[in-house]
Amino acid sequence: MALVKYGGGIIQMSGSIAGNTYARNRYGNYARARTKPVNPNSERQVDIRAAVVHVTEEWSETLSAAQRAGWGEYAAAVAMQNKLGESIHLSGFNHFVRSNVFRQYCGNIGQVNTAPVIQTLADTDATLTPAPQTDQTVDFTYDDTKDWCDEDGAEMVMFAGHPINASRNFFAGPYRYAVRILGNSGAPPSSPLEGVSMPWEYQGGHGVWFYARITRADGRLSQKWYQGPLEFPTV
Repeated sequence: MALVKYGGGIIQMSGSIAGNTYARNRYGNYARARTKPVNPNSERQVDIRAAVVHVTEEWSETLSAAQRAGWGEYAAAVAMQNKLGESIHLSGFNHFVRSNVFRQYCGNIGQVNTAPVIQTLADTDATLTPAPQTDQTVDFTYDDTKDWCDEDGAEMVMFAGHPINASRNFFAGPYRYAVRILGNSGAPPSSPLEGVSMPWEYQGGHGVWFYARITRADGRLSQKWYQGPLEFPTV
């Protein structure tokens, strides 16, 4: 489905209609022929689909009416952005699935059935800095004074993109899970996290993009935030 914005005609469009895909990059709006994505039925795809099915069933079969209403109230209070950059509100079901699929896929740290009392998204960490190393590992520096660090059931998760030319300044994917840092009330994690192996094989001169998300113990999930392009050093 495509989102279309009307003015004196169509002034912006995002998504696909029939054989055409409409999008925008830093040069402006563009259209291209729609391509059918490859479906290799990989282990990661299977895991995500299983998580979506499970969480969807939990919504209808496990949650009480009061819990579903709570997620509806949370959704009404939290504004999101659509593909056109406009402010929208998802449904309570959307937020329950969004939060809990992530929690299940990224370490299965526990499903959250009761909607968050704090009616905001989880904060991001603008200080997060990945540093590629000569041995193809990456060191991550972050703000270890953030509230999630000493919170059981919270975590920050990083994803790495496949190798690209280091001169590219735009990357849409694919990404793979790289590492997670668990919050811990008894022994909070400390920065930096060093020597993290990557899900792709990089060489000196390769560029890489990262994105991260934070999930809090009450189920609040941050937006994605990105770092890149970063270049792997040549030995």
